[in-house]
Amino acid sequence: MRHARRRRSLAVLAGRTAVTATLLAGPGAVAGCAAQAGASPPIQVASAYVPVPHAGITVAYVVIRNNGGADRLVAAHTSAGGRVTFRTAHGPGASVMSTITSVRVPGHATLAMRPNGVHMVITGAGPMRGGKDITLTLDFARGGPVSVVATVTNPQSGGSSYFLN
Repeated sequence: MRHARRRRSLAVLAGRTAVTATLLAGPGAVAGCAAQAGASPPIQVASAYVPVPHAGITVAYVVIRNNGGADRLVAAHTSAGGRVTFRTAHGPGASVMSTITSVRVPGHATLAMRPNGVHMVITGAGPMRGGKDITLTLDFARGGPVSVVATVTNPQSGGSSYFLN
């Protein structure tokens, strides 16, 4: 009889341990899911700058952080309309500019667009005034569309400059 009570006590204790383990594992599992859900998106775009257009043409510069594998920027659009093309410098001293169909974005790296490197050219867009914002939507081959607010600036009249931020 004493052995029967002991077996029953052990069975109850084992059951409680299993419930306690399940309860303890539950929040840990949920916390793991929350950490994964809160992970950085593969592509992040920041520091967008667009100078006021001159003769209907302007450029756009952004900083792209790729937290995943290699990707390509394949298209871009603006809330002001127009056409966006990609340009890059090459040749001796990077003195020649060429239009390219896409921009390679290395994995786990940051790509900063700049005047004498890769940048975007916007033509045929609607009015863009200094101090106002437009939205740039960048389409990545793997990462899909990513939008960023770009400030339209006029450095000639004392507006901010991308390179001084």
